[in-house]
Amino acid sequence: MNILDKIITAISPRAGAERQYYRGLIEERSHYDAAASGRLQSQWTVHNDPAEMENAPDRDIVRARARDLERNSDVENSIIKAYRRNVQGSGIHVRCTVEDQELANQIMKLWKRWTKARNCDVTGTQSLSQMLKMLVQRKVVDGGILVLKRYTKNGFLPLQLQCMEVDDLDIGQMSPHTQGNRVIGGVEVNAYNRPQGYWIRQVSPDGFGQLPSVYVEAKDVIFYFTKTRPSQIREISDMAPVITRVKDISEYMNAETVKEKIAASLAVFIKKTNPATGTYGTRNRDGAQPEQIMYQGKRIVPGMIMEMNPGDEAQFLEPSSTGTDATAFVKVQMRMVAAGQGLSYEATARDMGETNYSSARQATVEDDLTYGEEREGLINSFLDEVYESFVISCWLAGYIQVPDFWANLDDYLAHEWVMDAKPWIDPAKETTATKTALQTGQKTWQQQCAEAGRDWKQVINEIAEAQKYAESKGVNLSQIVYGKDGIGTDEQEAQQNGTANKL
Repeated sequence: MNILDKIITAISPRAGAERQYYRGLIEERSHYDAAASGRLQSQWTVHNDPAEMENAPDRDIVRARARDLERNSDVENSIIKAYRRNVQGSGIHVRCTVEDQELANQIMKLWKRWTKARNCDVTGTQSLSQMLKMLVQRKVVDGGILVLKRYTKNGFLPLQLQCMEVDDLDIGQMSPHTQGNRVIGGVEVNAYNRPQGYWIRQVSPDGFGQLPSVYVEAKDVIFYFTKTRPSQIREISDMAPVITRVKDISEYMNAETVKEKIAASLAVFIKKTNPATGTYGTRNRDGAQPEQIMYQGKRIVPGMIMEMNPGDEAQFLEPSSTGTDATAFVKVQMRMVAAGQGLSYEATARDMGETNYSSARQATVEDDLTYGEEREGLINSFLDEVYESFVISCWLAGYIQVPDFWANLDDYLAHEWVMDAKPWIDPAKETTATKTALQTGQKTWQQQCAEAGRDWKQVINEIAEAQKYAESKGVNLSQIVYGKDGIGTDEQEAQQNGTANKL
């Protein structure tokens, strides 16, 4: 019963009863149990609002709590590091697919040079690989991160990147840069909610010396965040669904730790018939009389020995240890936290005690789908934009000489991204499965090399180079590696059978 119902019932019990009766009839006609508003769901009050109306009031406090857990919670850090380990892995590498191989090699050399910290980062402190790891972490905790394309003279190319936190968006900015646009949470959008620019607060890292906000056009800003609703303009922390549960685990473990410390402590109380000599006639620091002096010890600590006042008697509280229950509780909570992030319990807790090869393989496959989704967003939202801006900067700076660059821009920006291979759970089984997939046509050579983090053309070139060098030294490399004379077993059998038939 809400406040209005209580008031009406107090004034007119009959009217109040009729309201309750007719409300019950409406609830009985609900076609979905999830829409019922009976006694069990009476406190579940919800509204349908645009994404920014729902996110904006809570965005800052959710982000602050997620950051607090990032600093203090081992559970949240297990999730963060799981993403850091697997989204980027040991590396995401670009392969230039321009048809002109000489030009492709030149671009790759320039890319390798530019991705060093002194060239790609305006602060000169992070390489592109380190920047990617930070982007992944900030998206998990903060919900997103801003990367600005800056054009300076500090690197060998004018293009450099500046990472900025979402806190730097000026949420107080109301006047748009262009008439007809709207500013929502520091993001200026047009009538279609397409970002046109970003209002960035000019604040020093220590929080002082704030200057008027500056407007940066959207073409020079990469806003890396996950958009889950059409009306969403800004980010919300990826940890939002599990923050309270992570906090509960931390508080529970702290309480369990204190309890176990107390249970493991040995304390001795000495009960005296007469008070110690020299006690009477003195005052404590607060000026209280001796008979008002409280006990000095307020905690039970290991090895504590304490005197008691005459007439006092000690009663010992011996809480039983529930280590097993604590283990079960934390494990269930960890499973729910991991599930809330789309990950397996093993990926976050690093607990393989109940895992066999099949379950580990299945968990790895499912986790890879989650990491792959994040990796796809990282590549499409950030890496593609950075690489294309890099190639254009190389042409503008004169490092690549292509007369028809703008006329065939898409051809010169052609590229693909390759991940380093992940370690195998069981190398023998994985190798056999790969061999079978190649032989049965389920995988192509290109697919297999891409999964292994290799360029398939480069692999073939390396094999050919090794074979050529081995032949020049009189070494049969095929016999050593494959156990045969350079041709397949099936071909050998066919040749032998053909020779036998002729005879």
